[in-house]
Amino acid sequence: MKNGTNILQAIGNTSLVQLHNVVPPGCAKVFVKLEWENPTGSMKDRMAQAMILRAEEDGRLKPGDTIVEYTGGSTGIALALICAAKGYHLHIVTSDAFSQDKLKHMSAFGAELTLIPSEGGLTTKKLILDMIDAAEEISQRPRTYWTDQLNNSDSISGYYPLAEEIWNQTNGKLDAFVQCVGTAASSRGVATVLKRYNPKLKIIVVEPGESAVLMGGQAGPHKIEGVGIGYIPPLWESSLVDEIIAVNTDDAKDMTRRLAREEGLFAGTSSGANVAAAIRVAEQLGPDAKIATLMVDSGLKYLSTDVYRK
Repeated sequence: MKNGTNILQAIGNTSLVQLHNVVPPGCAKVFVKLEWENPTGSMKDRMAQAMILRAEEDGRLKPGDTIVEYTGGSTGIALALICAAKGYHLHIVTSDAFSQDKLKHMSAFGAELTLIPSEGGLTTKKLILDMIDAAEEISQRPRTYWTDQLNNSDSISGYYPLAEEIWNQTNGKLDAFVQCVGTAASSRGVATVLKRYNPKLKIIVVEPGESAVLMGGQAGPHKIEGVGIGYIPPLWESSLVDEIIAVNTDDAKDMTRRLAREEGLFAGTSSGANVAAAIRVAEQLGPDAKIATLMVDSGLKYLSTDVYRK
């Protein structure tokens, strides 16, 4: 059991469970890390804490400052939790492209929101760039610190403990790790540690099929929230990646619903994409292998979307 003096000590040490029903017979064993056990219901608590802690330590962030960030939701919610616990004001630049559940969650923690209009509720390269421009403008105000998640390498170290947990929970017997790419911080952070333990361990990253830019394709609109920004993220490190898999939005949503109905795992769309990709890898590696991936966040963040309306 977790014990601590404040909410921030509840971050991390999440459960790892094996999938039993959605993985076809004859495939590798697929394990999923339940990152919704973090306080705000997503893995982003890890990186938000790391970014704020590093900025405090080197003086970029001082007591009484305002923090600003552009985000589709989970990073903003995580930052809002950290700011509430530490006493910072938070200004979030986000959009109507992201679930109302996430926007309300950020507001509940006291964040101030600026909404950038989307094109029909879709995540596009233009939307991401418009959000970044708005955040940069706000960051020019006095006593304002911009966490700038797409360019902030501090976020990578927030996922080192996640990798250590996966390695320990699998007793060092792991053949592959699968994860969607948004900022690329989580896949890079986990890969950095796992590759130190076993250089032969395969790192497979996932992106939307409609916007498969990491594979050399064209950017396009999609509805897998939090991933697929439409261009190669600045934190991307191709040398750590062994394979890239594209998963279409409809397939990600379908797997997300299957996880709830067949496994009792209530997750978001990127988690569905992770598992859809992990099953492809499991088919390749065969029954003697072990694969880990992430339940990135909770399905509670998506009740206002169409993911669970079928």
